[in-house]
Amino acid sequence: MTALTLSTSSAATTRVDAIVIGIAKSADGSGTPVIAPGAETVDQAFDGRLASVLETLGASGGEGETTKLPAPDGLKAPLVLAVGLGSADSAQEGDGYAPETLRRAAGAAARALTGTRKAAFALPVADGAEGLAAVAEGALLGAYSFTAYRGNENTEKAPKSGGKGGKGGKSTQSAKDSARDDASAPLAEVTLLGGKPRDKAHKAAVERAAVLAEEVARARDLINTPPNDLYPASFATHAQDAAKEHGLKVEVLDEKALAKGGYGGILGVGQGSGRPPRLVRLSYTHAKAAKTLALVGKGITYDSGGISLKPAGHNETMKCDMSGAAAVFSAVVAAARLGLKVNVTGWLALAENMPSGDAMRPGDVLTMYSGKTVEVLNTDAEGRLVLADALTRACEESPDALVDVATLTGAMVLALGNRTFGVMSNDDAFRAEVHETADQAGEQSWEMPLPPELRKGMDSSVADIANMGERMGGGLVAGLFLQEFVSEGTPWAHLDIAGPAFNESGPFGYTPKGGTGSAVRTLVRLAERTADGELG
Repeated sequence: MTALTLSTSSAATTRVDAIVIGIAKSADGSGTPVIAPGAETVDQAFDGRLASVLETLGASGGEGETTKLPAPDGLKAPLVLAVGLGSADSAQEGDGYAPETLRRAAGAAARALTGTRKAAFALPVADGAEGLAAVAEGALLGAYSFTAYRGNENTEKAPKSGGKGGKGGKSTQSAKDSARDDASAPLAEVTLLGGKPRDKAHKAAVERAAVLAEEVARARDLINTPPNDLYPASFATHAQDAAKEHGLKVEVLDEKALAKGGYGGILGVGQGSGRPPRLVRLSYTHAKAAKTLALVGKGITYDSGGISLKPAGHNETMKCDMSGAAAVFSAVVAAARLGLKVNVTGWLALAENMPSGDAMRPGDVLTMYSGKTVEVLNTDAEGRLVLADALTRACEESPDALVDVATLTGAMVLALGNRTFGVMSNDDAFRAEVHETADQAGEQSWEMPLPPELRKGMDSSVADIANMGERMGGGLVAGLFLQEFVSEGTPWAHLDIAGPAFNESGPFGYTPKGGTGSAVRTLVRLAERTADGELG
């Protein structure tokens, strides 16, 4: 990971390879960008003409826009990078810019400084610890790079099955080492100006940001790993390695244990593959915890659709169908590393959905772990089947709250786009709390209903329920199916991250192309709020 340090030095006197400053769009529409707080000494070095120079170079201060310019003699750094913060009006009265604005700006700057060894960030952090944490988080997330499978002598060999989980970002050598000799290496070192090295709040905020970024990187690495190297057994090994490193308890049910336990959903989905399924229980406990949070993640390490085969053009990125399990895995590890006063149990429902002579067929009836029977009408609606077994098992431990995360439906992408995940729940207050938590974490979400009238569409003439219902509102139908496997009285939320889990377009802000680590930060923030007694 990129190294972080705090400094009270001014931007003008800091010896680095680049100084990052913030600029905003002018409120009067003049086109001349507004220099944000933190860059005063840099502006002085330009004799107060920095804004006009940037305007000449075409900079407007638009969100995520980056402009490089050579530094004048008054600065110790040879390069100035101006990053857009959006409208100057977006600055909160008296508190400066919102954390997510700073997070995105820092991420864009870090990406623009690929191949640079050391940069100092002089962004507006008027609110102290919160602003510093946002800049740190954004810079670290933006500096992420996955190079495990590139033929570069500077990168480590890609982790095969059983490779160490570590702290995330294990797919590349250290940023410090690689930046010395690789122009495509991520930014190696970040100095946060305005941060006080001896201030406990500042140090704690930055340390938390580093843990979050490392665990998001862990999830991204897993999502980006090709399915010939990441499959149920190897994913389980990653969890076992991380459990050993961070003092977690881990239990892995293999195909024999799943059959003995009656996990018909997980076994049904996985029976077509030569790589059998797994159910992993990963738990963190704290001696002073008053509540337990259960997390369930969909872990389809490759989804061909099974016998209901996906058409060409829809299966090339299906290695990402385990993004929910990756998010849950990383969130549990983060809770342990942060020492949160809450018990967190993660359930990773892992299978590979493949067509073969042994594969689950449309028309099959599965007996689930709950004892309910499910008629399979479409083998490509497999995620809900593995989740159903894991949800039932998680409810047996009577958690105070239960959240599942899954790349579940294309319908949710149609409804909310590629950057927002849907939140459904059997409890209106809990749904609102999860939505609020995602907003605090800087992740876009939207509350979605579970209309009871859609349940009838899943009625089956041969089983208790079918795995498909009405086509319209398919994302909501999937949520209603899952609700059937949640015990009464358990507050439950379902996060459908099908849109934001895998970015097929160009990078933006702190979000790279490929696996994004969607929902990790929301789950960690939810664990923190649960530990602090903030949730009902």
